[in-house]
Formats: sequence, C-alpha cells, structure tokens
Amino acid sequence: MPEPVEQPRRRPEPSGLPAPSRRPVVRRLPSWSALVGAVIGYWLSFTPSLLPRPWWLQAAACAITAAIGYAVGALIGLIVRRCGVRPDERLRRIGWLVLAAAGGTGIVFVTAWSVRWQGDLRRAVHLDPRIVWWQWALVLPLAVVLFGLLVLVARALRLGTRQLARLTARVVPPRQATAAAAVLMVVLVVGLVQGFLLRGLLAVVGGAASVTDLSTSPGIVRPELPTLSGSPASLEPWDSLGSKGRDFIGQAPTAAGISRFTGRPAKDPVRVYVGLRSAGTLHERAELAVRELERTGAFSRRVLVVISTTGTGWVNERIAKPPEYMYGGDSALVAMQYSYLPSWVSFLAEGEASDAGVALIDAVRARWSQLPADARPRLLVAGESLGSYATERAFPDGVAQLAQQVDGALLVGPTPDNPIRRTVTDGRDRGSPIWRPVYQDGRTVRFAQWPDDFGKPPAEWAPPRVVYLQNGGDPVTWWEPGLLWARPAWLDRPRSPDVSDAMRWYPLVTFWQVTCDLAAADSVPDGYGHRFGTLPTGAWAQIAPPEGWTAAETERLDAFQRA
Repeated sequence: MPEPVEQPRRRPEPSGLPAPSRRPVVRRLPSWSALVGAVIGYWLSFTPSLLPRPWWLQAAACAITAAIGYAVGALIGLIVRRCGVRPDERLRRIGWLVLAAAGGTGIVFVTAWSVRWQGDLRRAVHLDPRIVWWQWALVLPLAVVLFGLLVLVARALRLGTRQLARLTARVVPPRQATAAAAVLMVVLVVGLVQGFLLRGLLAVVGGAASVTDLSTSPGIVRPELPTLSGSPASLEPWDSLGSKGRDFIGQAPTAAGISRFTGRPAKDPVRVYVGLRSAGTLHERAELAVRELERTGAFSRRVLVVISTTGTGWVNERIAKPPEYMYGGDSALVAMQYSYLPSWVSFLAEGEASDAGVALIDAVRARWSQLPADARPRLLVAGESLGSYATERAFPDGVAQLAQQVDGALLVGPTPDNPIRRTVTDGRDRGSPIWRPVYQDGRTVRFAQWPDDFGKPPAEWAPPRVVYLQNGGDPVTWWEPGLLWARPAWLDRPRSPDVSDAMRWYPLVTFWQVTCDLAAADSVPDGYGHRFGTLPTGAWAQIAPPEGWTAAETERLDAFQRA
C-alpha cells in the first residue's frame, strides 16, 4: 500500500491575544525585572518616615512597597521585551546571580541598618531608642508572607483578565477584547471593594461601634445636677447620649472641684450633649441642643463653647476643661454626635462631619445672636482632628467670617482637607514654612506646637484669635493622595524639628509610609504625632482669657491638667 502523505502543517492565524503558556500565570516564576523592583521597594520601605513604627507595621509597609516595586519592575520588563530587547542566556544567568547576591545581601543589611533609623526616630519623639531584636527579626519573614499573598492576588486577577479576553474575543476583535476585559476587571474589582468589601466592612464596624455606643465607661454615672444633659431635669434621657456623650457629661467638674483649684467660689458648669439616638435628623438634634442650652441657662454664662466631635462623638477633656476652670464654672459647653464610626474610619464620613458642624454651630449662633450684644456670653468654637474640619465648614467665607461671627476658635490636629487651614497655608507670608505658617503677620491666626509658638511672630495679635495646634510630624495633617506623585512642601528646608533630616520623598512609596504612620499617630508621647497633651490649656489662655488671668495661672492649670 502506498504510504500516506503527511499534510503540511498550517501556521495558526495570529489572534492578537497572548499565546497560551505551558505554565499558568499563577504558577509562573517571577521575572528578573519584577524581583529587582520588589527588592528596591523593600529597601525603600525602611527609609525614615514621620514616626517610628512597631515591627508588625514595618512588615506591612515592606510588603506593600515591595508589591508596588514588583508591579513597576514587571511593567518595565514587559515594555523592554515588547521593544525587542532580549538578553542572551549567559547574560540572563549573570543577572540572576547578581540579583541573588546583591539583593539578598542588601535585604539583610537594610533590615539590620534600619534599626538605627528607627532608633533615631524614636529618640526624636522622646521614646527609648532601643528595639527588641527578635521582634525586628520577624519583619522579613512576615513581609515575605504578606508580599506573596499580594502577588498571588494580583496574578489571579491577571489570569481572570486573560480568560475574560479569550471569551470576549469570540464576538469582538482581539485588541478590543483585551481592552474590554481589562476595563471589565477593573470595574469588577472596584465594585467588589467599594460595593461589597468596603460597605460590608463599614457595616460590621458600624454595627460593632453602635453596640459599643450603648456601653458606659467604668466610673461614669448618671448626673443629678440640672446643668448637665442626661440628668433627671434634662430634655434628653441618659441612655440616648451614647458612650462618648456619657463620658463627656460624666467627667464634668463640679463647683466644689473648681473652687478647690481656684480658691474662689465657683458655679457648676453647663455641659450639653446630644447623642445620635436623641433625634432622627441633624437639624432636630441641633434644635434639641439649643433647647437644652436654654433649659440649663447656658446663654447667661460668661463663655459658651461649641465643640465639634470626632467620628465616634468623642470630646477631648483637655480641650473641654480649661475654659471651665478659667471662668470658675461660669461656662457652657455643647457638643453633638453624628456617627458611631471609630476615628480610623471616620474620614469616610467627612460629609456627615461637615453637616453636623454646620447644623450645630448655625443653630447655636442663631439663638445667641438674638440676645442683646452686652448680655451675650463669649461665643467660642473648637474641634479636634475631624472635629476641626467640621468646625471650619461652618464658615465657608474663611477667616474673615470666622473672626466676624465668633469670639475665638481652637482647631487641634487639622486634616489636609480643612478648607480654612488650606487657604491660610497657601496664602502664608513669604519665608514661613508650611508646617508653621505665618498668615498676615499673625494678626488673627497663629499655629503652635509648643507654648512659645504663641508669641510668634512678635506682632500685635488682636482678638478674636484663632489658634491651630499642629505638630510638624503629624501624619493626620499631612496624609493626602498627592503624596503618590508629588514631593510635599513639608519636606522642604527648613523642616520641622520633629521630622527626620534623613526622610526622603519617593513616588508611591512615601504615600504608603505616611499611611502606615497614621496607625502609629497616637502611639507617641504628647507633643508629637497626633498627640497634643495639655497645650490646649495655653491656647485657651491666648484665645479667651478671663479678665485678670495671668501667665502663672496658665502654668498652674496646665500642671493640674497634666496631673
């Protein structure tokens, strides 16, 4: 029989899609360029940032920045290959040997050397510079595990995109199929994160926070004084105040306690707080706050302070108490809760914060402005962190409106989104640094981190006065998306004394370093990070001192607050 004639093989038509690989994307070994990027990212993650970090936070920073470097390196390698540059086998082998030797040595060296950097950062904020060696030794293995998980997730998404492209290529041209698959995957991931994971996380956190809001801190009991919300005479039940509201009311000083400090007769101060459960809307809660102020006789006191709270409704007692002691209890404080969310997610509720600040300040000021000018209390506003943002939003026309409508303001630990602070910082006098700006020669607004900052510049400071307490190394103040692509002005010379001279800006990397610093912002001593200690006492003495108040009394009250 004649032998069968072998038919010539036809070359497959180009599809425009990547040819199938014998090794699936998820199991494929990383490319040389991707690992080089990961190693460089790992090195950069150890460079000094704003605050010292615990070992587990450093491991997270290492994993994230290494993953960023991995992605950048992989992209560069892809571009180079698409340009037709392919080194021969000998050169590739040398490259891998160099990477293994230099990369491995560099990883060990930088991990060890970073102990010195961390020691310098800890020393700068008056912490013990010594680091527990076995904890720091865990940074590398934990970072490797976290990095591996991130790469695995990224490769799974890449594999999913390829499969979508192949399915889509059945109905549309290959190039359009690839682009459509990439867009669809981005939409799916963003939708999953925002629509499912993020909302689910917020729902879980909000649910847990709402349960916590029902609790009462040890030592906090329902008051009997009619000057306090939640008392038997109050329009608001004790249970409706929320956990932070009950803390605020329960820690109010008494007339007897104030007298022991001042040595003079005192009054029981007024404290009004409206919880989230008190009424259905912000407007209704603000109106309830005004009615409580009227019931307690707050508008006949010498000073009335409207305090915008943080996300959970917390009020810092070191902001609340000084006016009460300075005025011998002849004072009234009012605050209102707008959320259950803890502070680490409260930035997501900035819309609620600003609405709450506007609602409360506008309602109180409307009632206050109806009083005869010579019979009104001093009207002051205050807020810390997100509360400072909420306070500023009540004055959309800026410093001029703030100075016209209130008798003073204390804004502590401002966020980068604070509109008035941004205007003041951008319009600062020539030569003043962004971390301690001087605006219009300090005529109305001044920034301080230490007590002697109140006197800078040595020009006239006429009332009404606005004080920002702002630490140079506070990540809450400096964190913003622009760090991804632009060098921040707070790294210019001269720098704030609490910002390391060794800190450098790196695209992408610095953003994640400062993001990690947010988690450590409250883990440092007073005067650094997002901690301000008793500095509000000195600030209130500058903003609204009662007649005859002296610097010696400020020092004594400051010491009392510290104790």
